[in-house]
Amino acid sequence: MVLNRRSLLGLGVAALALPVRAEPAWPTERPLRYIVPVAAGGSQDIVARLLARQLAAALGQNVQVDNLPGAGSNIGYDAAARANPDGYTLLAGSDSLSINSALFPRLGFNPLAFTPVARAVRVPQILVVRADSPARTLEEFVALTRRDAVAVGTPGNGSLAHLLGEVVQAATECRWTHVPYKGGALAVNDLLGGSLQGVLINIGAVTDHVRGGRLRGIFVSAGSRTAALPEVPTLAEAGLTGAEAVGWHGIVAPPGTDPAIALRLNLAIGQALARPEVAERIAALGLEPVNEPPAALSALIRSDAERWAKVIQRARIQAD
Repeated sequence: MVLNRRSLLGLGVAALALPVRAEPAWPTERPLRYIVPVAAGGSQDIVARLLARQLAAALGQNVQVDNLPGAGSNIGYDAAARANPDGYTLLAGSDSLSINSALFPRLGFNPLAFTPVARAVRVPQILVVRADSPARTLEEFVALTRRDAVAVGTPGNGSLAHLLGEVVQAATECRWTHVPYKGGALAVNDLLGGSLQGVLINIGAVTDHVRGGRLRGIFVSAGSRTAALPEVPTLAEAGLTGAEAVGWHGIVAPPGTDPAIALRLNLAIGQALARPEVAERIAALGLEPVNEPPAALSALIRSDAERWAKVIQRARIQAD
């Protein structure tokens, strides 16, 4: 079939008259994938699932949690870094983003390049001992380390608790044996069993044990006492200023995600955290809800990265 110029022009006019298919408005196209870079069951996973339910209700779209644990959270981080930055992939971020940027110098992605969305909860760290320990204060615990061989467990090599322990040892000029575990539950069990003399861990992992009298809190790492365990002094009250170290759980998105999408997610999370039932669930974990703009999270991730890089270098900490 041969088309003359008039026919081609007619086809062009007809094409212009056809309705243009508009792109669906986010997030109506499909469910969101929420990558959680740790195994199910811990506080980070619990918070992520809580936020997923709240976001699903706020956005009118399913939010599917996908646990991808391993390699110090880097398996999940890598999957999120490679995802399309179209707003349909979210990542459960934490303080390990800052730490991993220095602990793993040869990653195939930049942990600092994710689009910040929200820091949802603060995660204070706590040093605990058995209830029958002779140490009741930080000063007494330091004296114990100078007198006897002391082993302190943490949830893992390069964890925030591990780095905090290095800060405390340097500031007090004491030394204990660091025993890293693959998760905090095993460390707590060994402390209760007498194999360890102390454990540094996030406060939610031991709140019930401290309340029940099986463990004693020596200090919390926040700048103020926590509602979960108000009787436990802060590091500053224990005599060590400038050493505060508070972890966090929240949400980031793949690099290049539209800031407008991040802001909409941030507002939805802020509204969710303001609900009493959500705040109470977080408080029951021993954690503290926060509501900050994405820029605040971005600044926190970068400042923590600088801080922990110095500690990792000074203590010569290497990834497993």
